[in-house]
Amino acid sequence: LSQLGSQLPPRLAQQPWHLLYSTGRDGFSLRTLYRSGARPDSPALLLIRDTEAQAFGAFSASAIRSSSGFYGTGETFLFSFCPELKVFRWTGRNNFFVKGDVNLLMLGGGSGRFGLWLDEDLHHGGSQPCETFDNETLSHQEEFCIQDLELWGLP
Repeated sequence: LSQLGSQLPPRLAQQPWHLLYSTGRDGFSLRTLYRSGARPDSPALLLIRDTEAQAFGAFSASAIRSSSGFYGTGETFLFSFCPELKVFRWTGRNNFFVKGDVNLLMLGGGSGRFGLWLDEDLHHGGSQPCETFDNETLSHQEEFCIQDLELWGLP
C-alpha cells in the first residue's frame, strides 16, 4: 500500500485504507468479496499474490461489485510489482474498466482480452494486454493460480 500511495488520485493519498476482504480470513469466494466491498462510492484496491510469488492488482475509483455491464472511471488502473512497481493507466480507447458477475470479475478489456480476470472461486485468474490500459501481462504467465488476495477500501 505504501508504494501505491503516490499513484492514487491526490484526494485519496492520505486516506486510512482498511482491509475489507482477505482470502486468508474470509475464504476463497467472489460472492463473499462482493458482499465485503465498501460502500458504493468508496474506491477499492485489489492486491493479488499468485503461487509464483508475483504481486499485482488493480485500483478502482468505485467499489468492486456485481454488475450487468462495465462501470468505473478513467482513474482505474492496473499495476504489477515485477520487480518494481509498474502502473498501467487508462488509454482512453474504451471504457471497459470493471465488470463483475457471479462467475467472473474482469478489469480492462477489448478484442476479447482482459487486463485482469478472476474466477468465481478466486483460485484462478488471468492477465493479457488489453486496450483499456495497454498493460503488460501482470503475472509471469497469462493464467495464474491465486495464493492470496486482499480487497482494501475506505471506511
